[in-house]
Amino acid sequence: MTGANDPAETQNGGIVRMWHGRTRARDIDAYRRYVEQTGLADYRRCPGNLGAVVLTRVDGEIAEIVTLSFWESMDAVRRFAGDEPETARYYPEDERYLLEFEPNVRHFEMFPSSVLTPAPCS
Repeated sequence: MTGANDPAETQNGGIVRMWHGRTRARDIDAYRRYVEQTGLADYRRCPGNLGAVVLTRVDGEIAEIVTLSFWESMDAVRRFAGDEPETARYYPEDERYLLEFEPNVRHFEMFPSSVLTPAPCS
């Protein structure tokens, strides 16, 4: 990935920050609402955030949750995450829901050609 001060970073489509967690399937709806009120709300308040989505997947008794947040640059990510942007950020009630605490998140470059745009089916 390019660095935050690399001119190439300003020419791409931004940065995607991916976090993953697991909870009990019976808790997924409540946890999704909690994530909306905490992490997603914090993303939206942070300058440089371009939006976020939450993905969930239930497999038996366990549910996975993934947040993808979209940022203008790594500098914008740092405004949210601090000086160590690879470190996952957790909230007080996460202990109530999560089965484990992954220490890190992942960051990806998002290229302009990968931005979702409606296209006719052929």
